[in-house]
Amino acid sequence: MNARVLVIDDDSGLLALLSMGLAREGLDVFTARDGKEGLRKAYELHPDVVILDVTMAEMDGWTTCRQLRQVCDVPIIMLTAVADSESIVKGLALGADDYVTKPCSFEVLKARIRAALRHRGEEQRTAPDSVLDDGNLRIDLIEQTVTRQGQLVNLTPTEKRLLMYLVRHKDRVIPHTELLTHVWGPQCAGETKYLGVYVRYVRQKIEDNPSDPVYVVTKHRVGYCFVLPSPGRSCAI
Repeated sequence: MNARVLVIDDDSGLLALLSMGLAREGLDVFTARDGKEGLRKAYELHPDVVILDVTMAEMDGWTTCRQLRQVCDVPIIMLTAVADSESIVKGLALGADDYVTKPCSFEVLKARIRAALRHRGEEQRTAPDSVLDDGNLRIDLIEQTVTRQGQLVNLTPTEKRLLMYLVRHKDRVIPHTELLTHVWGPQCAGETKYLGVYVRYVRQKIEDNPSDPVYVVTKHRVGYCFVLPSPGRSCAI
Protein backbone atom coordinates (compact mmCIF):
# COMPACT_ATOMS: atom_id res chain seq x y z
CA MET A 1 0.00 0.00 0.00
CA ASN A 2 1.31 3.44 -0.90
CA ALA A 3 1.90 5.98 1.85
CA ARG A 4 -0.98 8.44 2.25
CA VAL A 5 -0.32 12.18 2.28
CA LEU A 6 -3.02 14.67 3.28
CA VAL A 7 -2.39 18.25 2.14
CA ILE A 8 -4.43 20.94 3.93
CA ASP A 9 -4.16 24.34 2.23
CA ASP A 10 -6.57 26.94 0.87
CA ASP A 11 -4.44 27.55 -2.24
CA SER A 12 -6.16 25.49 -4.94
CA GLY A 13 -3.23 25.95 -7.32
CA LEU A 14 -0.76 24.60 -4.80
CA LEU A 15 -3.04 21.67 -4.02
CA ALA A 16 -3.15 20.74 -7.69
CA LEU A 17 0.63 21.00 -8.10
CA LEU A 18 1.37 18.96 -4.99
CA SER A 19 -1.23 16.35 -5.91
CA MET A 20 0.33 15.79 -9.33
CA GLY A 21 3.93 15.94 -8.12
CA LEU A 22 3.55 13.66 -5.11
CA ALA A 23 1.43 11.19 -7.03
CA ARG A 24 4.33 10.83 -9.49
CA GLU A 25 6.47 9.87 -6.50
CA GLY A 26 4.17 6.94 -5.75
CA LEU A 27 2.25 8.57 -2.92
CA ASP A 28 -1.52 8.57 -2.49
CA VAL A 29 -2.45 12.24 -2.15
CA PHE A 30 -5.60 13.67 -0.58
CA THR A 31 -6.42 17.34 -0.22
CA ALA A 32 -8.52 19.65 1.93
CA ARG A 33 -9.08 23.40 1.53
CA ASP A 34 -9.50 24.31 5.20
CA GLY A 35 -8.82 22.97 8.66
CA LYS A 36 -12.30 21.60 9.28
CA GLU A 37 -12.28 19.57 6.08
CA GLY A 38 -8.72 18.52 6.85
CA LEU A 39 -9.64 17.18 10.29
CA ARG A 40 -12.57 15.26 8.85
CA LYS A 41 -10.40 13.67 6.17
CA ALA A 42 -7.67 12.88 8.69
CA TYR A 43 -10.20 10.97 10.79
CA GLU A 44 -11.52 9.11 7.74
CA LEU A 45 -8.29 8.40 5.87
CA HIS A 46 -5.67 7.90 8.62
CA PRO A 47 -2.88 9.49 6.54
CA ASP A 48 0.80 8.70 7.07
CA VAL A 49 1.82 12.38 6.75
CA VAL A 50 -0.10 15.67 6.94
CA ILE A 51 1.13 18.80 5.15
CA LEU A 52 -0.53 21.81 6.77
CA ASP A 53 -0.74 25.52 5.95
CA VAL A 54 -1.09 28.10 8.74
CA THR A 55 -3.25 30.84 7.21
CA MET A 56 -6.68 29.50 6.29
CA ALA A 57 -10.13 31.08 6.59
CA GLU A 58 -12.33 28.41 8.18
CA MET A 59 -9.87 27.02 10.71
CA ASP A 60 -6.24 28.11 10.81
CA GLY A 61 -3.28 25.76 10.91
CA TRP A 62 -2.56 26.35 14.59
CA THR A 63 -5.99 25.11 15.64
CA THR A 64 -5.90 22.26 13.14
CA CYS A 65 -2.48 21.12 14.37
CA ARG A 66 -3.60 21.27 18.00
CA GLN A 67 -6.74 19.24 17.33
CA LEU A 68 -4.87 16.65 15.26
CA ARG A 69 -2.39 16.17 18.07
CA GLN A 70 -5.19 15.52 20.55
CA VAL A 71 -6.31 12.44 18.64
CA CYS A 72 -3.33 11.02 16.71
CA ASP A 73 0.46 11.08 16.31
CA VAL A 74 0.60 11.39 12.51
CA PRO A 75 3.69 13.35 11.36
CA ILE A 76 2.71 16.95 10.60
CA ILE A 77 4.76 19.14 8.26
CA MET A 78 3.72 22.79 8.36
CA LEU A 79 4.20 24.37 4.92
CA THR A 80 3.56 28.08 5.14
CA ALA A 81 4.68 31.58 4.22
CA VAL A 82 4.61 32.53 7.92
CA ALA A 83 8.35 32.45 8.52
CA ASP A 84 9.13 34.40 11.71
CA SER A 85 10.92 32.55 14.50
CA GLU A 86 8.05 32.90 16.98
CA SER A 87 5.68 31.16 14.55
CA ILE A 88 8.16 28.35 13.94
CA VAL A 89 8.51 27.76 17.67
CA LYS A 90 4.73 27.92 18.10
CA GLY A 91 4.12 25.35 15.37
CA LEU A 92 6.61 22.89 16.81
CA ALA A 93 5.28 23.46 20.32
CA LEU A 94 1.76 22.63 19.13
CA GLY A 95 3.03 19.28 17.88
CA ALA A 96 4.24 19.80 14.31
CA ASP A 97 7.16 17.55 13.41
CA ASP A 98 8.65 19.90 10.83
CA TYR A 99 8.21 23.50 9.69
CA VAL A 100 8.93 24.41 6.04
CA THR A 101 8.57 27.96 4.76
CA LYS A 102 7.24 28.98 1.35
CA PRO A 103 8.56 29.30 -1.25
CA CYS A 104 10.04 25.83 -0.99
CA SER A 105 11.47 23.68 -3.77
CA PHE A 106 9.59 20.49 -4.53
CA GLU A 107 12.77 18.46 -4.01
CA VAL A 108 13.15 19.82 -0.47
CA LEU A 109 9.53 19.08 0.36
CA LYS A 110 9.88 15.54 -1.00
CA ALA A 111 12.92 15.01 1.19
CA ARG A 112 11.04 16.25 4.28
CA ILE A 113 8.12 13.92 3.52
CA ARG A 114 10.42 10.93 3.03
CA ALA A 115 12.19 11.75 6.30
CA ALA A 116 8.86 11.90 8.13
CA LEU A 117 7.79 8.57 6.64
CA ARG A 118 11.13 7.01 7.49
CA HIS A 119 10.96 8.16 11.11
CA ARG A 120 7.40 6.88 11.39
CA GLY A 121 8.50 3.52 10.02
CA GLU A 122 11.30 3.34 12.55
CA GLU A 123 8.87 4.04 15.38
CA GLN A 124 6.48 1.32 14.23
CA ARG A 125 9.13 -1.33 13.44
CA THR A 126 9.03 -4.40 15.62
CA ALA A 127 12.04 -4.63 17.91
CA PRO A 128 13.32 -7.68 19.86
CA ASP A 129 12.51 -5.92 23.18
CA SER A 130 9.16 -4.56 22.09
CA VAL A 131 7.77 -4.78 25.63
CA LEU A 132 9.66 -3.56 28.70
CA ASP A 133 8.22 -4.54 32.06
CA ASP A 134 9.83 -4.37 35.49
CA GLY A 135 6.65 -5.16 37.41
CA ASN A 136 5.94 -1.49 38.07
CA LEU A 137 6.25 0.18 34.67
CA ARG A 138 5.25 -1.54 31.43
CA ILE A 139 5.98 0.01 28.02
CA ASP A 140 4.80 -1.59 24.77
CA LEU A 141 6.68 -0.12 21.82
CA ILE A 142 4.39 -1.76 19.27
CA GLU A 143 1.07 -0.77 20.83
CA GLN A 144 2.60 2.55 21.98
CA THR A 145 1.08 2.14 25.43
CA VAL A 146 2.46 2.79 28.92
CA THR A 147 1.05 1.41 32.17
CA ARG A 148 2.22 2.10 35.71
CA GLN A 149 1.15 -0.15 38.56
CA GLY A 150 -1.43 -1.63 36.19
CA GLN A 151 -2.98 1.73 35.30
CA LEU A 152 -2.82 3.22 31.81
CA VAL A 153 -0.61 6.33 31.69
CA ASN A 154 -2.17 9.13 29.66
CA LEU A 155 0.65 10.75 27.66
CA THR A 156 0.26 13.58 25.17
CA PRO A 157 1.53 12.78 21.63
CA THR A 158 4.71 14.81 22.23
CA GLU A 159 5.36 13.16 25.59
CA LYS A 160 4.82 9.77 24.00
CA ARG A 161 7.22 10.46 21.12
CA LEU A 162 9.86 11.60 23.60
CA LEU A 163 9.49 8.60 25.90
CA MET A 164 9.30 6.05 23.07
CA TYR A 165 12.46 7.44 21.49
CA LEU A 166 14.30 7.15 24.80
CA VAL A 167 12.99 3.63 25.35
CA ARG A 168 13.97 2.46 21.85
CA HIS A 169 17.51 3.57 22.71
CA LYS A 170 17.47 2.41 26.33
CA ASP A 171 20.71 2.30 28.31
CA ARG A 172 22.29 4.93 26.05
CA VAL A 173 22.58 8.63 26.82
CA ILE A 174 20.77 10.47 24.02
CA PRO A 175 22.23 13.97 23.47
CA HIS A 176 19.89 16.94 23.77
CA THR A 177 20.20 17.82 20.09
CA GLU A 178 19.32 14.28 18.95
CA LEU A 179 16.20 14.19 21.10
CA LEU A 180 15.07 17.64 19.99
CA THR A 181 15.66 16.84 16.32
CA HIS A 182 13.80 13.52 16.34
CA VAL A 183 10.90 14.58 18.56
CA TRP A 184 10.33 18.21 17.50
CA GLY A 185 12.37 18.71 14.33
CA PRO A 186 15.72 20.26 13.39
CA GLN A 187 14.52 23.82 14.01
CA CYS A 188 14.38 23.06 17.75
CA ALA A 189 17.83 21.45 18.02
CA GLY A 190 19.01 24.15 20.43
CA GLU A 191 15.93 24.42 22.65
CA THR A 192 17.32 22.49 25.64
CA LYS A 193 15.13 24.31 28.17
CA TYR A 194 12.06 23.25 26.18
CA LEU A 195 13.27 19.64 26.28
CA GLY A 196 13.74 19.84 30.02
CA VAL A 197 10.12 20.89 30.48
CA TYR A 198 8.83 17.83 28.64
CA VAL A 199 11.21 15.47 30.43
CA ARG A 200 9.72 16.78 33.67
CA TYR A 201 6.18 16.15 32.37
CA VAL A 202 7.11 12.54 31.50
CA ARG A 203 8.75 11.96 34.87
CA GLN A 204 5.68 13.22 36.68
CA LYS A 205 3.65 10.49 34.96
CA ILE A 206 5.96 7.47 35.17
CA GLU A 207 8.25 7.99 38.17
CA ASP A 208 7.37 7.22 41.79
CA ASN A 209 9.49 10.24 42.78
CA PRO A 210 9.92 12.64 39.84
CA SER A 211 12.53 14.61 41.81
CA ASP A 212 14.68 11.48 42.11
CA PRO A 213 14.01 9.64 38.82
CA VAL A 214 15.04 6.03 38.23
CA TYR A 215 13.74 5.56 34.67
CA VAL A 216 14.55 8.79 32.82
CA VAL A 217 17.93 9.86 34.16
CA THR A 218 19.98 12.95 33.40
CA LYS A 219 23.53 13.10 32.15
CA HIS A 220 24.38 16.68 33.12
CA ARG A 221 24.96 18.94 30.10
CA VAL A 222 24.83 15.93 27.74
CA GLY A 223 21.36 14.41 27.51
CA TYR A 224 18.96 11.85 28.94
CA CYS A 225 18.85 8.09 29.20
CA PHE A 226 16.11 5.53 29.85
CA VAL A 227 16.90 2.53 32.05
CA LEU A 228 14.97 -0.23 33.74
CA PRO A 229 16.50 -0.21 37.23
CA SER A 230 18.57 -3.27 38.12
CA PRO A 231 21.85 -3.88 39.97
CA GLY A 232 24.84 -2.82 37.93
CA ARG A 233 22.90 -1.27 35.05
CA SER A 234 23.90 2.20 33.92
CA CYS A 235 23.72 4.47 30.89
CA ALA A 236 26.47 4.58 28.31
CA ILE A 237 27.27 7.33 25.82
